[in-house]
Amino acid sequence: MKVDVLLGLQWGDEGKGKIVDVLTPGYDVIARFQGGPNAGHSLEFNEIKHVLHSIPSGIFHPGKVNLIGNGVVMDPVVFMEEVQAIEKLGVNVKDHLLISRKAHLILPTHRVLDAASEAAKGVSKIGSTLKGIGPTYMDKTGRNGIRVGDLERDDFMERYHFLRNKHKDILRQYDFSYNLEEAEEQWFRGIEAIRRFALVDSEYVINEFLSKGKKVLAEGAQGTMLDIDFGSYPFVTSSSTICAGACTGLGIAPQRIGEVFGIFKAYCTRVGSGPFPTELLDATGEELRKRGHEFGSTTGRPRRCGWLDLVALKYAIMLNGVTQLFMTKADVLSGFDTIRVCTAYKVNGHLTDRVPYASDAEIEPVYRELPAWKENLCGVTRVEEFPKELTGYITFLEKELNLPISIVSVGPDRKQIIFRNQG
Repeated sequence: MKVDVLLGLQWGDEGKGKIVDVLTPGYDVIARFQGGPNAGHSLEFNEIKHVLHSIPSGIFHPGKVNLIGNGVVMDPVVFMEEVQAIEKLGVNVKDHLLISRKAHLILPTHRVLDAASEAAKGVSKIGSTLKGIGPTYMDKTGRNGIRVGDLERDDFMERYHFLRNKHKDILRQYDFSYNLEEAEEQWFRGIEAIRRFALVDSEYVINEFLSKGKKVLAEGAQGTMLDIDFGSYPFVTSSSTICAGACTGLGIAPQRIGEVFGIFKAYCTRVGSGPFPTELLDATGEELRKRGHEFGSTTGRPRRCGWLDLVALKYAIMLNGVTQLFMTKADVLSGFDTIRVCTAYKVNGHLTDRVPYASDAEIEPVYRELPAWKENLCGVTRVEEFPKELTGYITFLEKELNLPISIVSVGPDRKQIIFRNQG
């Protein structure tokens, strides 16, 4: 068997959690392979909105295995609160969630370091979520980190105090006040919550699942344009958000990758700082934000909004080897007079179809205008009910991107997912 990978093709917030939830019945295992509580995967069903930060989006389906992979970084406090919220809904989390021993832990001092570092940057802030993600990945690559498996070691507290004290020494460089006492109390309660779960050598577990013919869906967090290597550096996250990250974040070989599902919004959004060529700083951008309820599910920050960017989208498709596209939030574009799509850039006056190296390059988007649709899509249940303008928009995108758009989302609920020409 092969692992199918589902990931975002923009700057995150594409609707990955909802799609994973809808696809889960066709899989045996759902596995998160990178990121941490800076990601918020929103699911909506039975008129209730659920936001998951660490736990895979298949957790609401009984009988499915959910795995937090080695590439994830875990905040014990966020994890504990997430488990409690899900269990209140009557979901048996403990028996359906496995945690990799090799996943790294976010310490209270990681969060303090994140906040102190971001504050010190002043106007050069990158827009960190202040969840301690960057400092945790820095300790991971610096070979100083504490992993989930260390909870099973007799010297865990010694390791914790060593790293905490190292962080406190670093914090002396900053003019930043903090109080660890309350944060540590909560953190250790979170540690006890993690101890309730099965800690596994996930690279063996997932390959054993595959050998037994189990179907696995790897769930990515954030989006391709936030990838540490290929995103708009330095305005990126600290992990590999692309398909290759599923291999390193789960311990699977490249030839084990099957379908690659790429999710994109019918327009673009971005949270935080960094380049955004098609950003709309006018009434249209505000209308997109209002209609799409574009506020971060993790931070609550208003998202920057703009038209769809095909230059960036083609780049993301190339990096990930996408085999099928899923388009979300088509309903948000209902009612506009026309829709614009960026098909090329003018970079320093020169026309190009490539994403430039420099994050501060002067980019002027080149647009193609398409007819919009006036109909409200929220009640649409079949492809045949699509307005002809929406069908035209999809056809245009499929031709430009040379890939099928297999799913179109017309609303936030899991029932508002329309399957098209899959395969």
